[in-house]
Amino acid sequence: MRIHVIGCSGSFAGPEGAASSYLLEHEDASGRTWRVLMDLGSGAFGPLQSAIDPADLDAVIVSHLHPDHYLDLTGLEVFWAYHSRSDLPQLPIHAPRPLPQRLSAVLGRTGNVPDGVAWEPFTHHVLEDDQRFTIGPFDIQVREVLHPVEAYGFRITAGESVLAYSGDTDTCEALDELADGADLFLCEAGYVEGRDDRFSGVHLTGLRAGQAAVAARAGQVVLTHIAAWTDPAVPLAEARSVYDGPLQLAAPGTVYDLDRADRPA
Repeated sequence: MRIHVIGCSGSFAGPEGAASSYLLEHEDASGRTWRVLMDLGSGAFGPLQSAIDPADLDAVIVSHLHPDHYLDLTGLEVFWAYHSRSDLPQLPIHAPRPLPQRLSAVLGRTGNVPDGVAWEPFTHHVLEDDQRFTIGPFDIQVREVLHPVEAYGFRITAGESVLAYSGDTDTCEALDELADGADLFLCEAGYVEGRDDRFSGVHLTGLRAGQAAVAARAGQVVLTHIAAWTDPAVPLAEARSVYDGPLQLAAPGTVYDLDRADRPA
């Protein structure tokens, strides 16, 4: 399994990169490459086009409906609905229940079909806690995590590789379950100890991300969702104070290959 960091800025697109978006790739037994996009936040559709042709996507999964995790689906919808290829199927989008209404509201229309198009470009599959489903070679486990809105984290298995993605969350048992023994734990660290203590139930700090990694016995940790106003060295040091395994900061354009011993690629 390969994980491409398309965007990893927390809460909004930063000066050096887009908000949350991660592209997963894996070959099935026949050699076909499957591509699943995990979140498509503000500003992320642009760099996605530098990584792949979006028409090659097989599905999208959306952790929650804050703009920094889903807003650029509006661009993907335009791309999919008006593409010159007439053979594009409806693109499966696995997301919280309100997604179609949110997209329609952002685009200022009354239904789910774009103007001048006779079909819906997306098929919406509703996410639920404790759900499990497959997309090609990807086995996806869903758990609701701790955030002010309905939000999910994912445990994704492909072959012998396991990726855990926190989505946006504070410390919770569901996060520990998702990350248990994961080869790579892609974990948000949106807050800083001391500075953000007045908030609870929203984001992890680097310290709490590191504690979750220790509890989960994660093989490798990549901290993400760090806002532009935060010095990334701070959450990195917080995590390092408790977690002594492989630890990095997510960066746009980085590719992690879980089938390689010398990862990232």
